[in-house]
Amino acid sequence: MSGYLRSGSSNWRRAATLVLAAGWAQPGPGAPPLPPPPAEGFRLLLLQRSPRQSFMPGAHVFPGGVVDAADRSDEWLRLFAPHHGPPRFGLGPAPPSPAAFPVLPAAAEDREGLPDDVAFRICAIRETFEEAGVLLLRPRAAPPPAAPAPGRALPPPADLAAWRARVRRDPRHFLRLCARLDCTPDIWALHAWGAWLTPFIRPGGRRFDTAFFLCCLRDPPPVFPDLDEVVGSQWSSPSEATESFISKEIWLAPPQFYEIRRLENFASLLELHKFCLDHELEGVERWMPIMLLTADGQISLLPGDELYLEDSNFLENNLSTEKKTEEIMKEGKKFHRIVMYSRHVYSIHVTVQSKYKHVYPKTYVISKSHL
Repeated sequence: MSGYLRSGSSNWRRAATLVLAAGWAQPGPGAPPLPPPPAEGFRLLLLQRSPRQSFMPGAHVFPGGVVDAADRSDEWLRLFAPHHGPPRFGLGPAPPSPAAFPVLPAAAEDREGLPDDVAFRICAIRETFEEAGVLLLRPRAAPPPAAPAPGRALPPPADLAAWRARVRRDPRHFLRLCARLDCTPDIWALHAWGAWLTPFIRPGGRRFDTAFFLCCLRDPPPVFPDLDEVVGSQWSSPSEATESFISKEIWLAPPQFYEIRRLENFASLLELHKFCLDHELEGVERWMPIMLLTADGQISLLPGDELYLEDSNFLENNLSTEKKTEEIMKEGKKFHRIVMYSRHVYSIHVTVQSKYKHVYPKTYVISKSHL
């Protein structure tokens, strides 16, 4: 078995996603009222992709996109100076490297410019601005807080539409916007959360190696969908998002559904934020699901599952069986999998221990009435 890609494999693009969690305290006098606080005490920003998009049309997703060369540019050094600079830009000690499987070929831009820990965070912040109009910046003169706490987004610039059009046309304009505002991207508010690789679906399909970050804000900032790539937005708690998915109000891809269920482990924004701070020195897991096609559905196998194989053959192929999903489930015991019965009916089964002291979602079995 080998973790290396064979020649002729699909092209991979590196990307970054931001899970934005916001507290839900009622606003002050004169401000428009918010909906009642959710059971979890926080909500997540979900953006609805345009149905015209070729990748995951109509899906509700976290903000994010492909890393651009501008996110790695050495020009960022002058904005981060004099307070922060190489090699870690104030991010603290480097956490352990994730598991080696699978090893993807490094693109040329990966070997120059800012390190991944910085460039990927800049990408996630830039994409959040492009798609949602949310600015996660820190004034250059502001020192890092002595006791990190959930922060706030900056108000959008008065000429938001013009700046967003420029940044979408050329990501280098995001650096120019930051320079004009005398701010840096608030990379310190983003905490490494995990990484997902697109499973094999069909030959030549678009594939992404996506770093997931999490950011906690004291209150939800206003969201302005770009009405191009993103046509709508909503703030939903993990339980609310799950219910909206099951009732077919929204559609979630398996990684988003898994992460939303993982976040239901936290009872409050402060508990989630503290976990992120305490977890800084731990590693994050990087997963490439392997698809098992059954006689009546699909199972997304994740590392640690008894059927998961760290074999490069499955970078470009699926597993398959003539057995039905329920037969497969009755035969196993060591699970880390998402069972997909239909487009809006998923179950999650987890009986393995998490690595790096992270949290996994609790086993979530859909009721038979939905099957």
